[in-house]
Amino acid sequence: MPKQIENIRQQLLAEARRQIAERGYSKTTVRSVAGACGIAVGTVYNYFPSKESLVASFVAEDWHRALALMGERSRGDAKTCLRAIYDGLLTFTQEHRTLFADPDAAKAVSGVFLSRHLQLREQLTALVEPIAPSDDGFTARFISEALLTWTISNTPFERIYQELKKLISNQKEESYEQL
Repeated sequence: MPKQIENIRQQLLAEARRQIAERGYSKTTVRSVAGACGIAVGTVYNYFPSKESLVASFVAEDWHRALALMGERSRGDAKTCLRAIYDGLLTFTQEHRTLFADPDAAKAVSGVFLSRHLQLREQLTALVEPIAPSDDGFTARFISEALLTWTISNTPFERIYQELKKLISNQKEESYEQL
């Protein structure tokens, strides 16, 4: 009779997350994750077609959790909204700094980077739009891109906010002029 393991998918994700944080991307293998979970390698492939898929799954779960938290905290004025997004991005990138800094991981995901980057930007844009509405959404996308770029570069929030505040203020003035 096959061994019954509770929440095997979550165990695999947790173990892959732990190993990557401790050992790095290249030293984490499907075999090492399976072994740590006490299951056969083939069982992992029943849940994830590849190591990249396994890693992408836990990163995606973490991102959706971070995005939901940013959404909850971003209600209010422009500074509150932008600060919530900045803090969420900073926390997310710090949690995954080992993975994001790993050249082997970068090579493995380079093919999907652009589409994922655009997807992240659009998700952030939905949070920014209430404070920077425009007919075509460009301003909110521009602000989202700036937050992604400068937060990942470890630029302090106050520095980013100084520039974004000018953009938001100018846009509001232009909106009033059109009335």
